Amino acid sequence: MSDFNQLLQHAEGLLAKLEVFAKSSFIATDWSAIAWRWQHNKGYGYLEAIPHPHLIQLTDLHHIDQQKTEIVRNTAQFVKGFTANNVLLTGARGTGKSSIVKALLSQFASEGLRIVEVDKQDLVDLPQITALLRARAERFIVFCDDLSFEAGDSGYKALKVVLDGSVATTADNILVYATSNRRHLIPEFMAESLETQHLGGEVRPGDTVEEKTSLSDRFGLWLAFYAFDQEEYLTIAAQWLRYYGLASFDEAARTAALQWSHTRGSRSGRIAYQFARDYAGRKQFEATQSV
Repeated sequence: MSDFNQLLQHAEGLLAKLEVFAKSSFIATDWSAIAWRWQHNKGYGYLEAIPHPHLIQLTDLHHIDQQKTEIVRNTAQFVKGFTANNVLLTGARGTGKSSIVKALLSQFASEGLRIVEVDKQDLVDLPQITALLRARAERFIVFCDDLSFEAGDSGYKALKVVLDGSVATTADNILVYATSNRRHLIPEFMAESLETQHLGGEVRPGDTVEEKTSLSDRFGLWLAFYAFDQEEYLTIAAQWLRYYGLASFDEAARTAALQWSHTRGSRSGRIAYQFARDYAGRKQFEATQSV
């Protein structure tokens, strides 16, 4: 009997310590913010407010007009309370996939749109995140940048549940917007193609391939982004130089922009942005040295 009492006292002490730990780990959400990042403190997940979100303007994004039209329409439906789709943005790196999502916050924050950024390794916490957001009046985009999975990743099934629902319905005030460099979010291997069957002229992919492509299919809207040609790249570089205070895009700036893209081995909006920051800063610094 004494052993049982000692065990009971030990259990009560352990529970008390756990209660103190839970209280010390809990961090209240600052709902006055418009953007958050999902973080962990002592194993407890919480929404960390982003005090200075990167508010890109849609007008600053060029040569992706079709993609802008589609994602703005979908998001406008969402913030107005109408049905809308989860969005998968795929394609070449640096072509504006993540920027266009950030720009939506500038466009729709005044109408109640909010963004929660979740790293792909934290997707296993999606049920906890949706439980926090479901009862709120705001409309939330859960944003996962550079999404991809390796075989066996635990976040894969958690994302499938949020996209399609399980026994419980999906939350009406939450959509998932994700970017990826590839359409199929899980790598496919040659051996899996051998599972494909040919029956009476019909091609039936194997179960493994079907499972891997099914996640992309759960995004109702797919938007593809492509690498820019030279003139598109130069137009974006000139626009960013104007943004940083250099109105003239002369031959010297054009040559420098092309040389910059050659050293990076690609032409994209990101490369143009990085060139403009370097070139504008260098020219402004040189001007101060000549005074």
